[in-house]
Amino acid sequence: MNIYTYLCFLATIAILISFITQKINDNIQYTIAITATSMFGSLIFVLLGYFNWFNLDDIAIKLVERIDFKDFLLNGILGFLLFAGALGIKLPVLKNQKWEIATFALFSTFASTFFIGFMIYGISQLFGWHIDLIYCILFGALISPDDPIAVLAIIKNLKAPKRLAMQVEGESLFNDGIGLVIFTTVFAVAFGGQEPTVSGILHLFFQEALGGIAFGFGIGLLAHYLISATDDGSLEILLTLTIPTAGFMLANLLHVSGALAMVVAGILIGNWTRYTGFSKQSRHYFNHFWEMIDHFLNSLLFILIGLAILLIHVSWQGLILIALAIPICLICRYVSVWLPFQVMKRYRKYNPYTLQVLTWGALRGGLALAMALSIPMGQFHIEGLNMDVRDLILGMTYAVVTFSILVQGTTIENMIRKSKEIIIRERGYAGIGLAKSENKE
Repeated sequence: MNIYTYLCFLATIAILISFITQKINDNIQYTIAITATSMFGSLIFVLLGYFNWFNLDDIAIKLVERIDFKDFLLNGILGFLLFAGALGIKLPVLKNQKWEIATFALFSTFASTFFIGFMIYGISQLFGWHIDLIYCILFGALISPDDPIAVLAIIKNLKAPKRLAMQVEGESLFNDGIGLVIFTTVFAVAFGGQEPTVSGILHLFFQEALGGIAFGFGIGLLAHYLISATDDGSLEILLTLTIPTAGFMLANLLHVSGALAMVVAGILIGNWTRYTGFSKQSRHYFNHFWEMIDHFLNSLLFILIGLAILLIHVSWQGLILIALAIPICLICRYVSVWLPFQVMKRYRKYNPYTLQVLTWGALRGGLALAMALSIPMGQFHIEGLNMDVRDLILGMTYAVVTFSILVQGTTIENMIRKSKEIIIRERGYAGIGLAKSENKE
């Protein structure tokens, strides 16, 4: 069977899990249910192989290895998922939060990258494990951005207050692009022979980041005028497909950030073309079309996240650093957000749970795994751990992603509920006032 056949079956399984979850309990997020079920199934395969029963682990591992996770996500469906997510960003609310989102996307992502890198390096030296600092920073670069795919899939369904939701969602969309640019830059230094000069790194960074923003605005503007020039409802929606397909690929070929391009184009189409370029009926179909695309690709992605555990090869010593990666990432995320937040709260009043939600709601997902899987094998063997650096980074990434989706994703609802209660209490609302406060916030 070819890759397309495997993906068809996996997508069907993911959709059936979503259906069963919805029938059993509406409160369980389908992304969490799919990931947990997929991980549980993968562990069963591993145990069956360990006891030499049925040898299903070999079959499952070969299946997952045949699916190029990096190519499938970073060069494939990422464009669709980011574009679909950006369509829901409301520009007036985004403008109101522009300084917060810009600060968290730029400063916090950079700060977290180096905080995590130096902490991993320091702990490894303490245990006598000699890992080059550049590889530690590389892990910091891929794990620091909260994944918009995971964030949008979970946070949106919880109906957080709009200002708080926009801070989390807006940051996740933009720091995803920034994070990819940082990762690409550090990767070029670690594996591509790029000289680690300040000018060279800044040139590579700004080419990717600013080029991606400009390119996204250009293709969004072009799509807007094309959509406005036709009254054919089907053609209007089909024209939006050209953005995450040809537009995303062209951005990558031009060596500018396709991720940032999709976010900018999605915001433009969602806030301008949606109301001036589409007919009323087409607008209705447009909304449902992209919701369906988003749900389907998310389902497929999260089942692959669960299966990715089959690709990880770790030593017993390596499990120590893999386990420590979870608290390290949480601490560094909190510090990187807390620092700018101390300045911003002097000029604007925030919900008391803002800092907690920004920290605990910074979910990681398939994007981090795809970046980890793009690291070449056999580049550096870590003495004392008996592991390749790629296996270690992949193991730490998977541990953080799993904890993020299964633990943070299932417990953040309590924080969001408390943030809603504070808004109601402050404004004197009760009962139906909850819905009104969400709209105003």
